[in-house]
Amino acid sequence: MACGLAALLTVALTCSPAYVIRAGIEEGRILSRRRPIAQVVADPATPEAERAKLRLVLQARTYAGRVLGLAVGDSYTTYSWVDSDTLLLVVSAAQRDRFEPHTWWFPIVGHVPYKGFFDFDAAHREAAKLETRGFDTYVRPSPAFSTLGFFNDPVLNTVLRAGDLGLVSTVIHELLHNTLFIPGQVAFNESFASFVGDRGAIAFFCARDGDDAPSCLAAQDEWSDNLAFGAFITTLVDDLERLYARTDLDRDQKIAQRDDVFTAARERFRRDVEPQLRTRALRGFDRRPLNNATLIGIRLYYRNLDRFEEAFQRTDGDLVASIHAIHDAVRDATDPFAALEGYIGGRGGRDGGAGSRRGHGPAD
Repeated sequence: MACGLAALLTVALTCSPAYVIRAGIEEGRILSRRRPIAQVVADPATPEAERAKLRLVLQARTYAGRVLGLAVGDSYTTYSWVDSDTLLLVVSAAQRDRFEPHTWWFPIVGHVPYKGFFDFDAAHREAAKLETRGFDTYVRPSPAFSTLGFFNDPVLNTVLRAGDLGLVSTVIHELLHNTLFIPGQVAFNESFASFVGDRGAIAFFCARDGDDAPSCLAAQDEWSDNLAFGAFITTLVDDLERLYARTDLDRDQKIAQRDDVFTAARERFRRDVEPQLRTRALRGFDRRPLNNATLIGIRLYYRNLDRFEEAFQRTDGDLVASIHAIHDAVRDATDPFAALEGYIGGRGGRDGGAGSRRGHGPAD
C-alpha cells in the first residue's frame, strides 16, 4: 500500500521506477473498476450472497461514521473486482539476532516495516534478496489496503471472502486509518485499528442483533482470543529479547539458541493458550514457521491490545469515548504508546499482553 500510495500522490520515485509504475497501474486499474455499491446491489446479475456482503459493508460503514464517529469520507461506497485471489503480497524483514525490522521510507507515511507488491514474483525476489543479506523474511498475502482517505477506497472482492464478522471488523479497521494515522508509527496505527475494528464489530453486531445473538457472542469470543494471543506473543518476544541481550553469546550462538525458545513457545501455546481459545482463527499457530520477521509482522496487530482495552474500561465500556480519548492523547505525541500509557495511568500489563483485563467484559 505505502509506496503505491506515494507514487500516486507525489509521483516521487522513492521506490524503483518499475515498482512505482506497477503500483500505479494496479491502483489505477482498481480505481477505474469502481462501481457504486448501491448499483451493484440493485443489479439483478449480482449473486445474492455477494449482495448480502455488500449490504453488510454499507451497514458497517454507516455505523463507523454515524455511531463511532470515524472519518469515513467516500471510502467503501464503491466496489471493485480484482482478478487474483490475493490483492497483493506484503514483504517484511528483520535482523536475525535482534528485533530490529528492516524498514522502507515512503512519502506521507514515513518509515514502514513492510512493502506491498502487486507483482508476486517481485515480492519473492525481494524476500530472497533480503535473505542473502542475512535477514529473516516474511511474505504474507493481504486482501485489503487503505489510502488513508486520499482516494475513495473501494471494497474489493478479495475482502468479501471473509465471514461477516471479519468483514465488519476489516471495514472499521481500515476506516480508523482514515481517522488517525501517525507517520512512522505503524505498530501503533495497526494495533489501534485492530482494537477499534474488533471492538467496533462487537458493538455493531450486539446493537443490530442483540446481546444474546450468535453474531454478538462470536465477536466477543474473537476479542477474547486476540487478547490471549497478544499476551502469548508478548511472552515469546520477551523471552527472545532476553536471549538477544546476552553479551556472552555471539550472533551465531543467539540464532542457534532461539530455536529452543521457539520450541518452548510452541509447547506453551499448545498447553496454555489453545485450550482457552473460543474460536478457530488462531488455532494451529504452533505449526507455523517462526522467525523475527514473522513475529514483528504479527505483533504489529496485537501490540498493547490490553492497554487499549484498559482505555475502553476506563471510559466504562463506551467505545466512542475511548476512541476519542485515545485519539486526543496520542495525535501529537512522538511516542503514541507512551502517550497511551500516560492516559491510562500506567496500570496493568504492557506490550500486547492481556494484563489484568484479559477475559473480562465483552470480548472481540
